[in-house]
Amino acid sequence: MTVSDHAFWVALAEIIWINVLLSGDNALVIALACRALPERQRRWGIVLGTVPAVVLRIVFTLFVVYLLDIPYLKLVGGLLLLWIAIKLILPEEGDHKGVASRANLWGAVRTIVIADAVMSLDNVIAIAAAAKDSITLLVTGLCISMPLVIFGSALILEILNRVPVLIWAGGALLGYIAGEVMVSDPAIADWIEPVPQLAIVAPIAGAVLTVAAAWAIGRINAIRERKRLDLIS
Repeated sequence: MTVSDHAFWVALAEIIWINVLLSGDNALVIALACRALPERQRRWGIVLGTVPAVVLRIVFTLFVVYLLDIPYLKLVGGLLLLWIAIKLILPEEGDHKGVASRANLWGAVRTIVIADAVMSLDNVIAIAAAAKDSITLLVTGLCISMPLVIFGSALILEILNRVPVLIWAGGALLGYIAGEVMVSDPAIADWIEPVPQLAIVAPIAGAVLTVAAAWAIGRINAIRERKRLDLIS
């Protein structure tokens, strides 16, 4: 896949979109970690914390790209990606009280880097799958999207809150990619080759399954919450 290919630009757009959708927590961590810094140090805290975090994410994703060539790992990764897609659509539970603000610059930087490394598993798996073994795509997509996430996080979160259908569309995209990943696993290549239609059906099924499962789980959670409130009242 080269820069002149249409598929390259489609995949690049997928990587940017996925990273923006999945990095809301990371942007919030940055804000929480830097909130106690003096005004003049906050920008430096964001920049110095973000640069090593981006480098670490690229390194992690490179490892995942190569690991996905091992038989059966794409099947496992695809199933995990389906779960990540469903979790993306469902409302977040809990908060970030465990993220401590730091009154000194390097303490804030350390907090940002550690938190990003711990929280980036979903991003790494999704981006590695969307990159389709292209290191150029992977690095370019991350380098474009991470600054967007960090410096435009407030705007991005506002847009997602105002247009929630984008979250559902993002979840469906991840489900679609999960289907692509699973049918491309070398362990089942002999089964897929005689039925090439599966390469088209599986990604669509992944997108539909993601949206349907998220809707069903959301409904079940809403019913449970209503029952809990009825018991309290």
